Amino acid sequence: QVQLVESGGGLVLAGGSLRLSCAASGRTFLFDTMGWFRQAPGKEREFAARISWNSGGLYYADYADSVKGRFTISRDSAKNTVFLQMSSLKPEDTAVYYCAAGLFRNAKYEYDYWGQGTQVTVSS
Repeated sequence: QVQLVESGGGLVLAGGSLRLSCAASGRTFLFDTMGWFRQAPGKEREFAARISWNSGGLYYADYADSVKGRFTISRDSAKNTVFLQMSSLKPEDTAVYYCAAGLFRNAKYEYDYWGQGTQVTVSS
């Protein structure tokens, strides 16, 4: 129904930047929220950033405290693509980053579709 494909991961030095992309295809009308999650080795997957939109073209973004001020999420609606611009990267940002798509329902964001993940490694 919905396919999400991430790209842009890689190896970067601490203090550097990377931009992740997540291209959505298929029945993209099924969701109005896309998020980025990450999972470091030996840790649980955690929320990083989220962007929601409505039919009027308004966007709302939210970030985990750990990335606030360093990461920026954005969306190109024409290309059904969401970006995560990551700056001032730290070794603790090293993780597999996953893109997800879903809706706000049951008083919370619920993600029904997930990408395969892209590795981000930050060396000190």
